[in-house]
Amino acid sequence: MTAPLDGVKVVDLATLFAGPLAAAFLGDFGADVIKVEHPVKPDPSRGHGPARDGVGLWWKVLGRNKRTVTLNLSDPDGAALLLRLLADADVLVENFRPGTLERWGLGPAELHAVNPRLVVTRISGFGQVGPYARRPGFGTLAEAMSGFAAATGEPDGPPTLPPFGLADSVTALAAAYAVMLALRARDVTGTGQVVDLAIIEPIMAMLGPQITWYDQIGYVQPRLGNRSNNNAPRNTYRCADGRWVAVSTSAQSIAERVLRLVGRRELVDEPWFATGSGRAAHADELDAAVSAWVAQRDRDEVVAAFEEAQAAVAPVYDVRDILADPQYAALGTVRTVPDEELGEVRMQNVPFRLTETPGEIRHAGRRHGQDTDTVFGALGLTGEELAALRERGVL
Repeated sequence: MTAPLDGVKVVDLATLFAGPLAAAFLGDFGADVIKVEHPVKPDPSRGHGPARDGVGLWWKVLGRNKRTVTLNLSDPDGAALLLRLLADADVLVENFRPGTLERWGLGPAELHAVNPRLVVTRISGFGQVGPYARRPGFGTLAEAMSGFAAATGEPDGPPTLPPFGLADSVTALAAAYAVMLALRARDVTGTGQVVDLAIIEPIMAMLGPQITWYDQIGYVQPRLGNRSNNNAPRNTYRCADGRWVAVSTSAQSIAERVLRLVGRRELVDEPWFATGSGRAAHADELDAAVSAWVAQRDRDEVVAAFEEAQAAVAPVYDVRDILADPQYAALGTVRTVPDEELGEVRMQNVPFRLTETPGEIRHAGRRHGQDTDTVFGALGLTGEELAALRERGVL
C-alpha cells in the first residue's frame, strides 16, 4: 500500500518541539524525513525528561520515522552540503531565530534559487516580522501571551501553564496542515513558497471567540477553574474511592439527565435551568448536588450509572488508566514500536485513521547521526570525503 506522502522528501532542521513534531506527523504518512542535527549539539529533546539506560525517551517519540544526520550549518561547507540535500527536497522545516538562516546564506532566496519547488516552513516564537521577531520564543511564552494562561486556573489562583508542550503541539498540527496546503498549491503553480508560523498564533486560534467577545461587548474571559460560563454542572468530582470523574452538560438534555440521576429532579423545573447560561449562574448549587452524589460512590459505579442514564461522564485518567482502557485498545491509540536501543517502546499512535492509506510509526527515534554516511553518500560523497568533513567538524 502506497502511503499518502510516499516520495515526499522532508528535511527537518528544527529543535524543541513544534518543528520536529510537525515533521514527525509528515513522516507518519510516508514522507522521507531527514533529521539534521549539529555534530556536537544534538536536538535537546534527546536529553529532556526521563531516560532509560541513558537513552532519552522523549526523543524516541519526537524522532520517530526519521533518518538522522549531522551537519554544521554555520560552516560554509556544511551550508553548501545542505543546499545539495535540498536540491530535490519538497519541504524544509526550521525554527532558528529569524535572521539565522540568512546569516548563513541559507535564506529563502538562496534556497529557492537551488530548488524553486521547495516549501520552506519557518516556525518561530513570534514570526518572521514585527518588533518581537528576533526574541527567543518558546511554547511557554505562547501559552502566556495567547490568553491561555490568563483563562486557566482557579478564580482566586494564578494564571496557570500546562505541564506539557501544549502550544508547541498545537503549532505542530498547524504546521503540518500548512505544509499540506503549500504542497497542494505547488501542484497547481509548480512553485514552492514560505510558510511563516509564529507559535503565539495557533494556540490563540484554539481559544474560541475571546477576541470577538472583547471586540463586541468588552468581555474578558476570566479564570473559572474547571467550570464553564456557558453551562453547568461542568466540573471534576471526587469519588468515594479517591478517584475522579469529569462531567459535561453542554446539551440541555444531558443536564436534565444528570440532575435526575443524582436525585435532584426539582432543579430541572427551575426557570433558570432551561438555558446553559442560567445553569452556569447557579453552578454552586448544581455542583453541590452532583458532588454529594458522586462522593458516595466508587468511580466505576459512577461511570456505570451515568452510562445507563445516557449522561456524559469520563473518568479522569493518568497514563496507567490509558494503557488499560478498552476504548483506546479498540482504536489502536497506543502503538508498540520496534527500536534498536530499547527493543520495543510504546507511544501514542498516529492521531487519526484513514481507511485506505493509514499512517504508521515504522520505528522510534534513531541514534544521533545514525544515517549520515548513507544520506550524504547518496549525494555522491565518497568515504574519504565524509571522513574529512567529519574530522573538520562539518559532519
